[in-house]
Amino acid sequence: MEYVIEMLGIRKQFGDFVANDNITLQLKKGEIHALLGENGAGKSTLMNVLFGLYQPEAGTIRVRGKEVKITDPNVANKLGIGMVHQHFMLVENFTVTENIILGSEPTKMGTINIKDAAKKVQALSEKYNLNVDPYAKIEDISVGMQQRVEILKTLYRGADILIFDEPTASLTPQEITELMQIMKRLIEEGKSIILITHKLKEIMEVSDRVTVIRKGQGIGTVVTAESSPTQLAELMVGRQVVFKTEKIAPNPKEIVLQIDSLTVADNRGVDKVKNLNLTVRAGEIVGIAGIDGNGQSELIEAITGLRKVKNGKITLNGKEITNLKPRKITESGVGHIPQDRHKHGLVLDFPLGHNIALQTYYKQPISKNGVINYKKVNEIARNIIEQYDVRSGEGVMSITRSLSGGNQQKAIIGREVERNPDLLIAALPTRGLDVGAIEFIHRRLIEQRDNGKAVLLISFELDEVMNVSDEIAVIYDGYIIDTVKPQETTENELGLLMAGQSLQENTKEGGQHE
Repeated sequence: MEYVIEMLGIRKQFGDFVANDNITLQLKKGEIHALLGENGAGKSTLMNVLFGLYQPEAGTIRVRGKEVKITDPNVANKLGIGMVHQHFMLVENFTVTENIILGSEPTKMGTINIKDAAKKVQALSEKYNLNVDPYAKIEDISVGMQQRVEILKTLYRGADILIFDEPTASLTPQEITELMQIMKRLIEEGKSIILITHKLKEIMEVSDRVTVIRKGQGIGTVVTAESSPTQLAELMVGRQVVFKTEKIAPNPKEIVLQIDSLTVADNRGVDKVKNLNLTVRAGEIVGIAGIDGNGQSELIEAITGLRKVKNGKITLNGKEITNLKPRKITESGVGHIPQDRHKHGLVLDFPLGHNIALQTYYKQPISKNGVINYKKVNEIARNIIEQYDVRSGEGVMSITRSLSGGNQQKAIIGREVERNPDLLIAALPTRGLDVGAIEFIHRRLIEQRDNGKAVLLISFELDEVMNVSDEIAVIYDGYIIDTVKPQETTENELGLLMAGQSLQENTKEGGQHE
């Protein structure tokens, strides 16, 4: 059997924490091999060992049958291994071509030859049907396009073994479909792919085999076609997983959040939320469905006080909160699970305990006469860590940056829910999380609703919006264009609404959304 990559008995530890414990992974030539595991199971660590970012304490790596020592990413590149990272490694104000050649610039007579490089980028882009403009600036292109630039970066360096780390975490459903096609095309061209993911739908669609790791240990490798999502989920978390969250019918009561004729502009002064009306009641979950970039971010930022409102009114429990300072808004009863946990949710270099206290550090019982009681901080944090199953090496003292994305997210959710807000805003609450964590978070959101709280859910995942919401408001181009009940619509109809078509128009010829 010809393997292009063999990782045999790999062990990697950080201090006393064993991230990879005797793991074996074998990649065949021309296959898409999925690496599946919960958040924090050790998937990215294993791939960072293969890419030369970490050195293993034990085990051997063979590339095309030869034993190798991959001491840094340049060695990996020379061996034909390329990695598309989950958090893109791109310079925002550089062009596509400048980013692709960074570190391996082609020179002519001592000057960088951008023209030749752009031609090569264009040729690669056409060969793999990536449709990337070599001269576009990174800051002006979509997340999906930025990811294609990352793929081109590896191809430009001649990689024939590609590692994709959680490649669909930030993509829209349409971009995910396109990425799957790109991956299949890469395989046709003789490449081999390792796909790190916990999205079972994608694994079933594109992978040939799956290696499952749980809590740092290899559980086994299965042929995808001989397995099922239920089986894979069970291997991944070690128990049965419920995909559809059970819930009783909602019992909506008084209005908690009322938004009237809201207009909000982006940083460039362009209106992104336009004359928007929305109502969320106590005891219900209203989901906002839409393709990324249709005003969702500006809407959340306006409600939470992070962005000024241009026009209109936001009312919470009958009191106006428009343009109040963020702390005033949180104190008036708003909890916020932000869409970007790194930018707006956590201070990554703080210990976990301090992050959990971020919303309450200046109040009793944590603070008295301006002095913080750290014993109390850690006691409260420990309770949340336990309740929300936040896994970390050193508990409250763990530096937050060292936690996996899923565990960082659980810490934020614990912090916000435990404050018991009247309105909980959950923006992309399960982005990049595994099925076990998703199930846990959905239960918490429904619990909040059942406790008589109002929940506003913003998500790009259609099945999440359908599964969790009691009512779905579809946002398109800054307007709420329709409101539907999940049980009275289909994913297909919702997809059409998200693309800006009203359902009545779909029955007409060539209807246009006004």
